[in-house]
Amino acid sequence: MNISQAAKASGLSPKTIRYYERIDLIGAASRGDNGYRRYNEHDIDVLRFVQRARATGFGVEECRQLLSLYRNPGRHSAEVKTLVQEKLSRVEHQITELLHMRDTLQDLVARCPGNEEAQCSIIDSLAEGEAH
Repeated sequence: MNISQAAKASGLSPKTIRYYERIDLIGAASRGDNGYRRYNEHDIDVLRFVQRARATGFGVEECRQLLSLYRNPGRHSAEVKTLVQEKLSRVEHQITELLHMRDTLQDLVARCPGNEEAQCSIIDSLAEGEAH
C-alpha cells in the first residue's frame, strides 16, 4: 500500500510517517519501481504501535525504547513495566502541577472584580509574587 493508505490504516498523517522515517524512529519503507513508498502489513503494525504509544503520551525517544522492546522477542516484561511506571510517575507529577496551576488561577479570578477600573488584583498578585 502507498503512504496515503498506510496513513489511513495507522491513524497517522503521511507527513508524520515521513518524519518518523527521517528521524529513524521507524525503518524506511521499501520503494516501488515508481519510487513511491510501499508499506506491508508489518509496517502498518509498527505504525499503529507508534501511533498508540504517542496517543498514550510517550515521546519520540520513549517510543524508540518501546519499539526496541516490541521488536525484541527476548524482552522481559519487567523492562516494559519499568518504562511505563516511570512515564506514569511523570504524568502524575504533571497532573499535580496542573491542579496547582488551576487552583492558583481560580484564586486569581475570584479575587478580581472584573470591572472597568484600572486596579487589577490579578496584575498586583503576579507583580508581587503572590501567585504560587
